[in-house]
Amino acid sequence: MEKCIIGKKIGMTQLFDENGNIVPVTVVEAGPCVVVQKKTTENDGYEAVQIGYGSVSDKKLTKPLKGHFAKADVAQKKVLREFRLSDISGLSVGDIIKADTFAPGDRVDVCGTSKGKGYAGTIKRWNNHRLKETHGTGPVHRHAGSNGSTSTPSRVFKGKKLPGHMGFERVTVQNLDVVKVDAENNLIAIRGAVPGPKNGIVYITDTVKA
Repeated sequence: MEKCIIGKKIGMTQLFDENGNIVPVTVVEAGPCVVVQKKTTENDGYEAVQIGYGSVSDKKLTKPLKGHFAKADVAQKKVLREFRLSDISGLSVGDIIKADTFAPGDRVDVCGTSKGKGYAGTIKRWNNHRLKETHGTGPVHRHAGSNGSTSTPSRVFKGKKLPGHMGFERVTVQNLDVVKVDAENNLIAIRGAVPGPKNGIVYITDTVKA
């Protein structure tokens, strides 16, 4: 059965394998998560499972959300996320998903929100070249250059790489190895880097690529 869990990025560190080689890992506090809702083909047209993570105070939830948790008879959660799995028969509303649902050696995809960099120019955002700094280039060494054409097409093409908000995007890193699982402390060590800042929410699922 496919597996999924919600977690919080703790930070990066390093572990040693059995040969003494250093393995850079990201530590994620994964779960415990609770199954809040099951979507079925009969009722909803597709199969999915909705799980919740993290505690939240009562005053921070809307009435519809409070009713949603009350209907499922589960504790109120800060983060709700739906995962479309091929087989959800093994999960029921109220089930607890813990870090030990994954094991060392598993391959996972990790989805999160990348760090925001604020407003950035084309050189930082798109790796554009700067202009030469001699022979009268003027005060535009780091500018984007010509945007549109002449009377044809009289517009800027969609998708042109221009200055703007950099980062703070949904990013998925695929095919990462689970190096270590600490079920007692709900920790998963994943080889390499995962998107987002420390304490950012990440979603861990079985990899879609073998």
